[in-house]
Amino acid sequence: MRTARRDTPKSPLARLLTGLAALLGLAVVGALCPAAAVAQSPGLQAAGLHISDGRLLEGNGNDFVMRGVNHAHTWYPGETQSLADVKALGANSVRVVLSDGYRWSENSPEDVAAVIDQCKANRLICVLEVHDTTGYGEDAAAGTLDHAADYWIGLKDVLAGEEDYVVVNIGNEPWGNTDPAGWTEPTVAAVKKLRDAGLQHTIMVDAPNWGQDWQGVMRANAQSVYDADPTGNLIFSIHMYSVFDTAQEITDYLNAFVDAELPILIGEFGGPADQYGDPDEDTMMATAEQLRLGYLAWSWSGNTDPILDLAIDFDPGRLSSWGERIFHGVNGIAQTSEEATVYGDDAPDDTRAPTAPGTPRASAVTDTSVTLGWAAATDDTAVAGYDVVRVGDGTETVVAATTTTTATVTGLTADTPYTFAVYARDAAGNRSARSATVDVTTDEGGGTPGGACSVGYRVVGEWPGGFQGEITVRNTGTASIGPWALAFAFADGQTITNMWGGTATQNAGAVSVAPAPYTSTIPAGGTVTLGFTGGKGATNTAPTAFSLNGASCTTT
Repeated sequence: MRTARRDTPKSPLARLLTGLAALLGLAVVGALCPAAAVAQSPGLQAAGLHISDGRLLEGNGNDFVMRGVNHAHTWYPGETQSLADVKALGANSVRVVLSDGYRWSENSPEDVAAVIDQCKANRLICVLEVHDTTGYGEDAAAGTLDHAADYWIGLKDVLAGEEDYVVVNIGNEPWGNTDPAGWTEPTVAAVKKLRDAGLQHTIMVDAPNWGQDWQGVMRANAQSVYDADPTGNLIFSIHMYSVFDTAQEITDYLNAFVDAELPILIGEFGGPADQYGDPDEDTMMATAEQLRLGYLAWSWSGNTDPILDLAIDFDPGRLSSWGERIFHGVNGIAQTSEEATVYGDDAPDDTRAPTAPGTPRASAVTDTSVTLGWAAATDDTAVAGYDVVRVGDGTETVVAATTTTTATVTGLTADTPYTFAVYARDAAGNRSARSATVDVTTDEGGGTPGGACSVGYRVVGEWPGGFQGEITVRNTGTASIGPWALAFAFADGQTITNMWGGTATQNAGAVSVAPAPYTSTIPAGGTVTLGFTGGKGATNTAPTAFSLNGASCTTT
């Protein structure tokens, strides 16, 4: 977990020990024997989401693989639009941070019920977790799993009947690095306490060592913890950060559970490198897809360390390079997510359409594009997105779709009048009335502008034979740029192996980048961010010159 509120950073000691674990502890994890592969007791038949043969299934027996993100609701309770935003980007699930009142302000039953309703309205599976347990035994402010279990029991009436939609994650990272062997007994006790109270939901349990299990306690004791659940409806959650910085560590850990037919998912993970190490998110995501295991990236927005923000300032239109990687990269959410089948014919009724958006305003008009902005619509659940239409001759044509209140329309003809309007839509597919229209006439011809640009290049992290880079392209001009082509050259034989935000073509050291559909236009004053992984030799000199559409850019 990377704490998601400015006044709740992880303790420096804990982060130091986690970093040391990346250097010293991994051999211990790799050497521990996996839990023995034994037949599991059938337990009781669980309603809704449930475990069978080491797999998370829906009530109808359909395999459900989580593809989603974490959202820091308890610290940002006003950011309820976030659930619609992550759904619009393709997520099928969301892990929601709650508090049981031990360390932070308790989320009330009414608030939790509203969160569940919002998840269902946006057709998401909702993982609810208590965050107060983080780092117990090492962080003096942390609460116990027993206290968290009491909180869930107090929510029994709210949770009743939601087994198809809700997973109960008892407590986040409920043990630090001090005596992590102490994790097993209270975890078993909390599971039994919830079952004795009658909760039938799928229960998720996090690992010790701040979730990363670098000493292998959860891995070694997983079978005994699983057997403590009389329903057999329990799934393990490993958090993968800097401890998991090699492919071997990741594949060994996940396969140990799969081979033992013990259910597991990656309940949190990070990708950007920091002073503690460089997580191998590519292997995490690839292995999760290969083994059909769930993953939930940390986190949507609001982190103490903004390098882990998927969206900048909760704006889905401003994804970070980390966000682009998660949503649009290889094995990412857009490519691999499948909506839960419970949201088929049995989806909750939502027949009320959003209100009409405000009248759009035009800006950054060029010969081939225009940027439109409008006041947000409202909805009784949540607005999922907007459709921009071109109006003419009694017809409408959708020309852009967005989850934000701005959109850039491209592919227009120079010196031509156009009329645009906007519709809002909710997660159930209800469409608002049309907004008022705006008339725009494009500029006279002159070609797509280029040259009014600056480029920033940085190496995010390096490892033997490879590295991760980031390129930020800024439009310093007064008109939109798009479509665009970026060119630069490597001096030391580096090769790009994977890119998100664009498509790279390389000939020897010369690289040309074409935009992805979601980065095809750079508005005036705006930026696009490209992330990539690459191969390198002993040296890794940064490119010194960049051009956009054939015109030189300044470097920053």
